[in-house]
Amino acid sequence: MLERVFPSAADFTYRGSRIALWLLGLVLVLKLAIALGAIFNGHYAATVADGIPIDSYTPQGAQAFLSLFASLGLSQLILGVFGVVLLLKYRPLVPLFLLLLLVEYVARKGVSAYIPIERSGQAPGGAINWAIFGVMVLAFILSIRQSNRARPMSEA
Repeated sequence: MLERVFPSAADFTYRGSRIALWLLGLVLVLKLAIALGAIFNGHYAATVADGIPIDSYTPQGAQAFLSLFASLGLSQLILGVFGVVLLLKYRPLVPLFLLLLLVEYVARKGVSAYIPIERSGQAPGGAINWAIFGVMVLAFILSIRQSNRARPMSEA
């Protein structure tokens, strides 16, 4: 299993399921859309999707929060673009990238549990993120499973 997560330099063949590639593509589209929303429409994304009462903050506090929210969006955008490059050009690294996304998500949830943000009501963002996490777990499992045949980069 470790050789699927860390492919050798000499063997550049993706051996996982083709479905995992499609699932990763779906995850990347969703993550890129969320990242762009956080960067360019952070107030709406934070208040509606995440249920964060930004309007109750002081103007300076709201500005600081939105700046940090956009910075998080930028890091997610960079991760997403990197994932697109891996998906299109370096498919043997897909299991490693999915593992990275899973660790990043769990670590972010750990930080949120340690330093919680007050939320108002039930926001749909949490459920959407948990659904994306579930798809990432499934994609990771499928990416490390042996498929019927190995596909060289040019064929997949």
